[in-house]
Amino acid sequence: MRFRNAFRILFLTLGITFAASSFAQDNGGGGKDNGEQKAPTSRAERKKAKAEWKKQRKKEMSDAKAKKEYHKKYNTKKTRKRMKKTAKKAKMVNENKREFFVKRWFKKLKK
Repeated sequence: MRFRNAFRILFLTLGITFAASSFAQDNGGGGKDNGEQKAPTSRAERKKAKAEWKKQRKKEMSDAKAKKEYHKKYNTKKTRKRMKKTAKKAKMVNENKREFFVKRWFKKLKK
């Protein structure tokens, strides 16, 4: 009986020890530096990195603007307004949010 209790206590302490050590972070935590490059150190490197970032950002913005204009060209103003309204409604539903309370108060009741 005593041997069984001692075995349980030993097993429990070993289990807790190994479980606690398995939660430690090996790489220092953070998690942000998985694929990112390190920040440039010298002024010239920072300037070069900033110029590249601006170039990339400008390209992304122009692509987004061109895409928006392309879609805008094929829809009337009425259609765009309807699409905007339905997108807003879909976002509200997906976020599990209700309509504005005043809007709910004065909504026509279904019979």
